[in-house]
Amino acid sequence: MTKQIRQLDRVVIRFAGDSGDGMQLTGDRFTSETAQLGNDISTLPNFPAEIRAPAGTLPGVSSFQVHFADYDILTPGDAPNVLVAMNPAALKANLGDLRRGADIIVNTDEF
Repeated sequence: MTKQIRQLDRVVIRFAGDSGDGMQLTGDRFTSETAQLGNDISTLPNFPAEIRAPAGTLPGVSSFQVHFADYDILTPGDAPNVLVAMNPAALKANLGDLRRGADIIVNTDEF
């Protein structure tokens, strides 16, 4: 199988799951790694006001969005190019924000 590699000048990726899934930590680690590669970064952490919302519910979804580019950026981005969804509620809560043709990565164990 041939792998196709696309070089992009900018990407917006959103990690989404329940508040307890560690989305803020995941986003923070991804931000650190992409910064070490010399990219410019803007982040947008998002977590529910009620951190103890039941797991798997829309009010309990937490996310962390990273916009990184090889040029100066000033915003966290309007719509993700990639969504990493840890459960069905995270997918449902974020699906409408994706740009056309976006990639979706899901944790199939949760579906």
